[in-house]
Amino acid sequence: MMRVFGIIVIGSVFVGLGINLFFVPHHFLDGGMIGIGLIAHYWFGFKPGLTMILLSVPLYVLAFFKDRSLFYNSIHGLWLSSLMIDFFYQWHTIFRLSPLVSAFLGGAFVGIGIGLMLRGNSATGGSDLMAQLIGKSFGWNVGKLIFLFDSIVLLAGWSVIGTESFLYSLLAVSTVGFFTTILTHHNH
Repeated sequence: MMRVFGIIVIGSVFVGLGINLFFVPHHFLDGGMIGIGLIAHYWFGFKPGLTMILLSVPLYVLAFFKDRSLFYNSIHGLWLSSLMIDFFYQWHTIFRLSPLVSAFLGGAFVGIGIGLMLRGNSATGGSDLMAQLIGKSFGWNVGKLIFLFDSIVLLAGWSVIGTESFLYSLLAVSTVGFFTTILTHHNH
């Protein structure tokens, strides 16, 4: 139990560092609830982690009643990753790498973090949780639903971050997916 919790904490730290050291300095987006939190941050100055928690509450209430194990497996991942995203925000000005390097390194950090969390049977919640609930209810492919939700978030954020940051965000999200896949490939 402590080993799994440790993995989730380490994964959350990777997510928080990836977002703040590499994504925030260039106004990059991620997909899903993290991406929505970043859009709220860039547009309104809201804390992305707190935004993620607030917007996830209805999904978690639904999960609590529809799939209790999914609720319990995801709630700590949401809280820890949101906390780490807001905690490490203070580091977003430590250094500034080129956009290309930041997109790759940020994607690697976030992908490793999410991959570790998934290996610990947790997730950052939000849209992934929604995809799992819809997928189980209707027999739809969860991966395709997550891709759809991530695409919608990226397209919605395009006008907020501009074309250059949008294109780098596509590279970052692809890198996130690559590293997440590597870490979870043998898990299923």
